Amino acid sequence: MTTPHAPDRPLAILFDLDGTLVDTVGIRVESWLEIFADFNIHVDRTFLAPLIGTDGKLLARIGAEHTGVMLPPGGDADIERLAGERFAELNQHPRPLIGAAATLAHLDAVGMPWAIATSSRPDEAVASVASLGLETRPLVIDGSDVEHAKPAPDLLIKGAHQLDVAPGAAWYVGDSRWDMLAAVAAGMTAVGIASGATSEADLAAAGAAMTFADLEGFLDYVAIAVGSQAGASGATDAG
Repeated sequence: MTTPHAPDRPLAILFDLDGTLVDTVGIRVESWLEIFADFNIHVDRTFLAPLIGTDGKLLARIGAEHTGVMLPPGGDADIERLAGERFAELNQHPRPLIGAAATLAHLDAVGMPWAIATSSRPDEAVASVASLGLETRPLVIDGSDVEHAKPAPDLLIKGAHQLDVAPGAAWYVGDSRWDMLAAVAAGMTAVGIASGATSEADLAAAGAAMTFADLEGFLDYVAIAVGSQAGASGATDAG
């Protein structure tokens, strides 16, 4: 069932990477847990998983504060860097999430511009982007392109500009509340996919205009929103 208050047809669609297109949230969590432990920051997976997708330095500070650890000056940046390096080491054979290839292929087929906007650093995103099996490398806006990562809107706004559309005419598709907050701040339509560590209800609470259980549900919906003969199913009205 589609949302009864569907937003206008987008002029472009931006996607988060980890947990949205590629099944890497578990590896992200493992990377952070290992590096946190090196700094005597001991958090559990249930606390950490919903934080994946936010700015790494902010995540480091949240973890330290949660456990009462005082970070030295620059410690948040050190943790972010080391967690990213560990992720790149572990993320050798990532798998695309079900529906990712079909969704991107559909957008290409109907001429809908799209790009990936991820807080990951370039070296962290290489394997994940490659796992999508695309014929040509897509436009990727990553954490090195902006000063402030999600939930700040900088990454998304830059992506819209590179696609030559106004942010308000674009959709941002992501799996975390940080994605939704960034999309709202950018003036984009926020689309939540509950394929990471965040539920549809929490995505909606963070500002998602519509939510889907997975990318297959999103594809059913977007096929009608941007043009196709596919049926629509799987959407939940989020507002």
